[in-house]
Amino acid sequence: MPHPAPGTTVSRNPYRRLFAVPGARAFTAGNLVARLPIGMFSVSAVIMIAGARGSYALAGAVTATGLAATAVAGPWVARLIDRYGQARVAVPATVFAVLGGVSLLLCVHYDAPGWTLFAAYAATATTPNIGGLSRARWAHLLHDDPDALHIANSFEQAADELCYLLGPVLAAFLCGSLFPEAGTLVGGILLLTGMLLFTAQRATEPPPGGGDRASAPFRAPGMPPLLLGLLATGAVFGSMEVVTIAFADAQGHRSAAGAVLALQAAGSCAAGLLYGALKPGGPPGRRHLWCLAAMTALMTLPLLAARTTGSLAALAPALLLAGMATAPTMVTAMSLIQQRTPEGRLNEGMTLAVTALLGGVACGSATGGWAADHLSPTTGFALPPTAAALALLTAAGNRRAHWTSSRCG
Repeated sequence: MPHPAPGTTVSRNPYRRLFAVPGARAFTAGNLVARLPIGMFSVSAVIMIAGARGSYALAGAVTATGLAATAVAGPWVARLIDRYGQARVAVPATVFAVLGGVSLLLCVHYDAPGWTLFAAYAATATTPNIGGLSRARWAHLLHDDPDALHIANSFEQAADELCYLLGPVLAAFLCGSLFPEAGTLVGGILLLTGMLLFTAQRATEPPPGGGDRASAPFRAPGMPPLLLGLLATGAVFGSMEVVTIAFADAQGHRSAAGAVLALQAAGSCAAGLLYGALKPGGPPGRRHLWCLAAMTALMTLPLLAARTTGSLAALAPALLLAGMATAPTMVTAMSLIQQRTPEGRLNEGMTLAVTALLGGVACGSATGGWAADHLSPTTGFALPPTAAALALLTAAGNRRAHWTSSRCG
């Protein structure tokens, strides 16, 4: 087996043990290069379109269309990957997505009709779920070592947070210091280069096939309520982002909103790495409940800071602390996705999880924007803990139903 046997002596640093797996460093390097642009594309598109057409409404509508297209195309691409293999499907899907980004760039640059922007950006929806591809490799390599798989899931979540932290910053820098299309262009180059490096590591690729005989992940026992919980969790992220920007704008510090939100991602990244090193005990379902409870409690801190002080300086540490519950919650959720997804359909199961999250982000963003406009940004901070509480109630109800059915059985 390509990892240390259970019971052997390992380094104090659990992540050194993780990357002792043959081929792990190579596919992780390619994956990180390909994953960074995921945090760049929407910001780059907004800056590029708004700068050329003078309309943030148009830019937002185009990016929303891309999100909707991703929700439709993502699971389909993942199903093909499960059936035919990562390299055979992910590379052409990435090439098609990059061509869509280039088409968007050209349509903006040459002042093409508005409908072409929607069509071009929708084509980028074939971008594979890069984090899911990596998690599928870890699940394949570490299927008989749950402790190591927990560390791998924690690392992947921290990597997600890091890329979403650095991606928008890099996109804004490129578009502002070079030219408006630079973020989209560089993002496409990084995506394609990273995907080629990642898929070149064939020794660690999960074997294709088997997906046709397995039941659909959405119908697997325990999956619908888990995906519903992820939808609510996405609403936490989407509402917090919009409300924080609105709050900073109301304070006259809109330019500082990005840095304040980065603290939330930084807290989540640090907590994810720590959570992987701690190796908490108990079944993932129980840990997921505790993490959701912690997230619900910590998401009240920004509300308290905004309501009692009205200060962006006080909001910043509250967001840092609130973010610390995010990564552990996502790590346990992804562990449950891996457990409940039928064999041979793991990429599809992971993509369904991401689709649920993105749908929640979209709903949370819309609701947060409405609350900020019609109520107040401070009142809008009540949305994240409310959405977190809904996720907690969903998970608790599912666990209780499972426990009752087990007793009756």
